[in-house]
Amino acid sequence: MANDFGSAYRSGHTMGAQLGRGEVSAVELVDQAIARIEKLDGSINAVVVRDFDRARDTAREADRRRARGDRAPLLGVPMTVKESYNVAGLPTTWGFPEFKDNRARDDAATVARLKAAGAIIVGKTNVPVALADWQSFNPIYGVTRNPWNLDYSPGGSSGGSAASLAAGYVPLEIGSDIGGSVRVPSHFCGVFGHKATYGLIPVRGQSLPGTTRAPDLSVCGPMARTAADLDLALGILAGPEQEMANGYRLALAEPRHADLADYRVLVLNAHPLVPTRREVVDAVSRFASNLEKAGVKVARSSDLVPDLAHAGRVYVQLLGAETANRMPPQQRRTIEDAAAKLSPDDDSLHAIRLRNINLSHSDWVVLDEQRVRIKAQWRTLFETFDVVIGPPLSTAAFPHDLDRDQNAKRVNIDGKEITYVDQLVWPGVATLAGLPATVAPIDRTDDGLPLGIHIMGAQFDDRTTIAFAGLIERAFGGFKPPPEFAGNT
Repeated sequence: MANDFGSAYRSGHTMGAQLGRGEVSAVELVDQAIARIEKLDGSINAVVVRDFDRARDTAREADRRRARGDRAPLLGVPMTVKESYNVAGLPTTWGFPEFKDNRARDDAATVARLKAAGAIIVGKTNVPVALADWQSFNPIYGVTRNPWNLDYSPGGSSGGSAASLAAGYVPLEIGSDIGGSVRVPSHFCGVFGHKATYGLIPVRGQSLPGTTRAPDLSVCGPMARTAADLDLALGILAGPEQEMANGYRLALAEPRHADLADYRVLVLNAHPLVPTRREVVDAVSRFASNLEKAGVKVARSSDLVPDLAHAGRVYVQLLGAETANRMPPQQRRTIEDAAAKLSPDDDSLHAIRLRNINLSHSDWVVLDEQRVRIKAQWRTLFETFDVVIGPPLSTAAFPHDLDRDQNAKRVNIDGKEITYVDQLVWPGVATLAGLPATVAPIDRTDDGLPLGIHIMGAQFDDRTTIAFAGLIERAFGGFKPPPEFAGNT
C-alpha cells in the first residue's frame, strides 16, 4: 500500500474511503485543495485556469448526493484537468494567444465521465503552445515550474498536470500523449502516468479549437500519485461512446499476473537513434536487478524486438504529419524552406522531421503499412514477455530553455550534444504501435530529481502495465513528495 504523506498527499482511494466513512466532506476536500493552490501555486504556476466557485457549489451538491446514498466512485474527490480538455464554461486555448477568448460550450467526453463519477474539477493545468514541448509555457499563462526544482521543467505537454500532483494539490489528473506528454512529465515530477492503448479512451473534446477529428497517434490517459488511482481512473475513462457504443462494449482483460515474481520482463535500455544519459541507464539497470532479486524473470535482449531504428523513423514521420496540422501556415513554410537547404545525404531525425512537414497522403499510406507490420511484431513479442521496461526519455528533468525554437534546442548526453527533440523516439516506441505504457517513479538522480521507469504492454493490456506499476510500488516504494512541499500538508 502506498504511503500518504499528510492530508495533502492522500490518494483518491483514501479520499473516497474517508468520504464514505463520513470522516471528511467534499466541501472540506475542495476547500483544502483550493487553499493549497492559493498558498503554493504562485511559485509553480500549474493551475492556470481556476474554477473555485463552481467547485465549491459542486462539492456542496456532492455532499447532498452522498447523504442520499449515492456512492459514485469519485463522488466528492477534487481534481484538475489539462488545459487542452474542454470544460464547459472555461477557456480552452492550447496556449495559442488567438484562442485566449475561446470558451468551451460542452465538456470533453472524458471530463463528462469524470463528472458523472462524482469528480469535482477545481481548475485546469498549464500546457506548452500546441502541446508541443517537454516544457509547459505559453504567452497566455506563462511558465510552469517543477516542484522538485523550480529552475527545471516539469515536462510537457501535461507538465501542469504532473506539477499539480507532485505539489499535492489534487490526487488525480488527466493528460494526453502523442510524444510522451503524459509519460515524460510523470518521469520528471516523480508521479504515475498512463498512456492508454490507442482508441481506448475517447478523445472528443480534447482537440485543437476549431477541430473535431480524432488525431492519429494521440491518446488520453490518467495521472496520479498511486497506481491504484490510475486503475480507478481508467475504469471510469475507458470505453466507446456515441455511435461506437451502439456496437462495441468494453472488455479489458484482467492483469496477466497477481504476483510480481510471475512476470516475464524484457529490458530495453538503449535506443539506436539516440544516446541515453548514464544516470538514466544505470537507474533502469539497478531496477532490473532488483526485479531479479524479487524473483522476476528478466531478459535484457530479444530477437523479437522490432527494428527500433526503422520504427523510430516511421514514428517521427507520422508524428510530423499529424502535428503539422497544429502549426500556423507561416511556420510550416519556414520549415519547408529549411528542409530545402538540407543536404540530400542528410538522413538525421532532424532532417526527417523537416522534410515531412507536408507529407503526401500516398507517402502516409506507405508509412501506415509499415506501422501495421511493426505492431504485428510487438504482438508476437508479447506472447513471450508480459511487459517491456526502459527509460521514459534520455534524460531526467532539465533546466528551463524557453527562448529557442524546438529545432534549435540541444541537450547534452554525457558530453555529446544532440537535438533536443530527437529524444522523441523513446516515447515513440509505444506510441507508434498504439500500445499502453505506464510510467512509475523508481529512483533519483545525484541531484535529487525523480527518475521513472517506462512499462509497456500488449495492445489493450492496460491493466497489466498499471498492475505491474502497482506491484513495484508496493515492493520498492512509489511516489515521494518534493522536499520543499512535503512539509506543507
